[in-house]
Amino acid sequence: MTAETAAAAALTKLGVVLTDRGSKYAVSGAPVKSRAEVDAVLAALKEERAYAKATHNTWAAVLPTGALKADDGESGAAMVILRMMEREEIQDHVIIVTRWYGGKKLGGDRFRRVGDAVRAYLEAR
Repeated sequence: MTAETAAAAALTKLGVVLTDRGSKYAVSGAPVKSRAEVDAVLAALKEERAYAKATHNTWAAVLPTGALKADDGESGAAMVILRMMEREEIQDHVIIVTRWYGGKKLGGDRFRRVGDAVRAYLEAR
């Protein structure tokens, strides 16, 4: 089993953890050590059609080589995830917050919902 396969196999999906004005938020994560493992985890997540068709799969990872993040169109959301990971001193891990847009703009509340989703993941860890 390659490191990428092992990382994808270690993926933890909590599913939908909250809703706000029709938008649904799910959170997932896995231990990772490289960008290739992050990509494998994202690919494994998107094997499930619902996640592949989600509006945003925003993520952040803290690796031995440094931090990585991607907003996937949800501008600024990955920084929220990364800051929370750094505050909790989480290393060698990726956290993905998935959003299915519900038709109403959330404004600044979207950052609070991302934070709420990450908190749910951290509590379940």
